[in-house]
Amino acid sequence: MEIVIISAVAFLVAILTFFSGFGLGTILTPVFMIFFPVDLAIALTGIVHFFNNIFKLFLVGRNANREVLLRFGIPAVIAAFAGAWLLLQITDLKPLFSYEIGDRKFEVFPVKFIISVLLIIFALIDLIPYFSRLQFGKDKLPIGGALSGFFGGLSGNQGALRTAFLIKAGLSKEAFIGTAVVVSTFVDFTRLSVYASRFSKSGLQENMTVVICATLAAIAGAFVGNKLLKKITLKFIQKLVAVMLIALSLALGSGMI
Repeated sequence: MEIVIISAVAFLVAILTFFSGFGLGTILTPVFMIFFPVDLAIALTGIVHFFNNIFKLFLVGRNANREVLLRFGIPAVIAAFAGAWLLLQITDLKPLFSYEIGDRKFEVFPVKFIISVLLIIFALIDLIPYFSRLQFGKDKLPIGGALSGFFGGLSGNQGALRTAFLIKAGLSKEAFIGTAVVVSTFVDFTRLSVYASRFSKSGLQENMTVVICATLAAIAGAFVGNKLLKKITLKFIQKLVAVMLIALSLALGSGMI
């Protein structure tokens, strides 16, 4: 059942992420967390995200802006190492607290609580009009790259911050999407190289079927998204994704998933 659910989510969200510049990792991570431990869920999501980005590189990577790519991408890659390393340090910490509802006991672990807060913040960026009016000049690109890379390594969710900075960089729609894909691919490669030290322990090999199915579904979604690129507006879709993300984050942070 988890293969069907995760693959369906990967397909639908991969369509959305083609337009918004983020979404696949943000939504897919908590869905994986429903079925797998936190560190394994983030690693599995990272693999799906990485191979989906590789496919998108062939579609739109040539449109990337080289100047923005260097000023934003290099700090992102460096910071991704730090975020991924921190994730591995906090994964095995004891629960922050526990509580009971009826005969069920829920435990809230630090890593899930931190990631749920981050996901809510990223969702609010889409819901609160103030954030859509923020202006970031090109001189802020290194800061934006470092922030998005760090949180990408820590939680797998780099896209919201990346979009907030790149969308204000004066790029065309095609250059924005191409640049975002290239940066995201390098950050994914960086964090996966750090996560690799835990792959053999966390059970990656035993879950390759779900990884392959989700990856193929995401690639299919990216292909559809590329076809619809000139036809779809994003505002309603981004709001819907943000609301769904907040609901998932509250469940994650409360220990219910």
